[in-house]
Amino acid sequence: MIGQKQLQVIPGVNLDDRLRDVPGFSLFRRSSGLAAHPTTQGVSLRGIGSSGASRTLLLWEGVPVNDPFGGWVYWTRFPPGEIERVEVSRGASTSIFGNLAAGGVISLWSRGPEKRHVRASCEAGNRDAHDVYAGYSDLWSHWAVSVDARAFRTDGYFIVPATLRGTIDRMANVRVVTSGTRLDYFGAADRVFAKFDMLAEGRHNGTALQNNSTGLGSVSLHYAHDFGHDEFSVLGFHTREQFHSTFSAPNARRSFERLTDRQTVPAEGLGAYALWRHDGGNWHALAGADANRAHGFSTDRLVPTGLNVGGGTLLQHGVFGQVNVSIRPATFFAGVRHDFTGQDREFLSPSAGFVAGHRRLRARGSVYRSFRAPSLNELYRQFRQGNVLTQANSVLRPETLFGAEIGLDFVGETSRIRLTGYRNSLGNLIINRTLSVTPTLITRQRQNAASALNRGAEIEGERRWRNFSGRLGYLFVDSRINSGFLDRKRIPQIPKHQGSAQLMYQRGGTVASAGVRSFASQFEDDVNQFLLPGFATVQAYVQQRLVRNLSALIEFENLLDRQYYTAFTPTPNIGAPRLFRIGLRWEGKL
Repeated sequence: MIGQKQLQVIPGVNLDDRLRDVPGFSLFRRSSGLAAHPTTQGVSLRGIGSSGASRTLLLWEGVPVNDPFGGWVYWTRFPPGEIERVEVSRGASTSIFGNLAAGGVISLWSRGPEKRHVRASCEAGNRDAHDVYAGYSDLWSHWAVSVDARAFRTDGYFIVPATLRGTIDRMANVRVVTSGTRLDYFGAADRVFAKFDMLAEGRHNGTALQNNSTGLGSVSLHYAHDFGHDEFSVLGFHTREQFHSTFSAPNARRSFERLTDRQTVPAEGLGAYALWRHDGGNWHALAGADANRAHGFSTDRLVPTGLNVGGGTLLQHGVFGQVNVSIRPATFFAGVRHDFTGQDREFLSPSAGFVAGHRRLRARGSVYRSFRAPSLNELYRQFRQGNVLTQANSVLRPETLFGAEIGLDFVGETSRIRLTGYRNSLGNLIINRTLSVTPTLITRQRQNAASALNRGAEIEGERRWRNFSGRLGYLFVDSRINSGFLDRKRIPQIPKHQGSAQLMYQRGGTVASAGVRSFASQFEDDVNQFLLPGFATVQAYVQQRLVRNLSALIEFENLLDRQYYTAFTPTPNIGAPRLFRIGLRWEGKL
């Protein structure tokens, strides 16, 4: 779990940059959400990911927030100042969750309401960055209300190296506005919350003709009743969005680009779940059912002439149950889930495991089976980045996963160490397979690989002493495709090694932190032709309280201004240069 105080001192404009300290957390490419195309911002854990689609479920207050059409995530949607904690569960060791949870689940929880409480911040930095945030909550005997809003803009940065840059190149950037409103009711045995949030963002994607925009709104309603030893809850949600994007074909000298496609994708997601929990003392049980409906169409107006329309509806639903039994000093659990995947296919996901502890040591292990159904985006929408065209495939089959893991934890008063080893056997992994390569165009198509193997080890450690605290994280993962001519090729976009370290100092009204992130080399493509070298970056953060409720801050990302590669399209793309922001933060009661 990452708490609000720790999340606050990790530099990053958006949540995705801050979560890169988590071993195994990755998006499709190394790009920050500041400059990346939204469709490449799908999230994965433990190196289970070969394309822009998410293989990890993201929940916000229990509501799925992966895009209904493509499964990617709009990281600008979550104001970091509004997040109370982030819970990261790696692996599919529980049967509660179905589609998208093959790699695990990331749960976001907003800050709870307080009486007449105000939060506000204003930051400015290089690249003409401006970030303004405000939140307010009030609490009465049975009711609470919370509202927040954020506006961010930056001129961004060039994603093509200066030596290759041409007259068509522009800085990739983002402008975004978000807002959210939540109403809570607290009864003796009942609890209800209703929530609405919206997002409006626009981006320039690195050239004069390439840009995209998104408008999104989501509403959810949750009800829970406590019977004492039992609890029953239901949740429903609805999301609507409109996505626009343009694509172009640049020439080799990047002196001219030709508009190739204007794309419009309206989509909506509708879902609900019901859950029953029972507390029987030394045993616990839960059972439930859920359903999700995704609907959307991609309309491509090809230039100079042509029209492609693809899309449809995916209706997925499942039932699940799980039982935990404690026989000291161990707890054993087993569960099963049955899903209709939305393509006239069914899938059974059993899981089982144990946790056993003695004094400061705890051992754990689990085995599980899971799946991921192809998204509407993979089935029906093609896209282009630079001179790489990726085609859709309407006959894709669901990915499958059979995994096992074993771990050992040491928990002391001031130290904590967590070790985990795992192995995942993947079937029908969806990859962007290379079909042809010419000097002017690389053509790929989403296809199912026959099988793949993903295995690795995670190490995490924490230590506190006096006014200092430190965290270390490391992941080794070997992910390879076992399929025909791609046999033993590494799965693209996955480094073998990645790690992070952070040291924090806190005393009185002073908070300071410094950290480093390191990533080994990874391949851009399925045939392992384009190698992206490894790199490391340094981050720093300082906050000083000025008066009771007012603090000043300064933060740096990529402090040493390291240039690193994020993609080959086949033109090399580079990541964010040194970024810094200074600002003021106010928090307290009116």
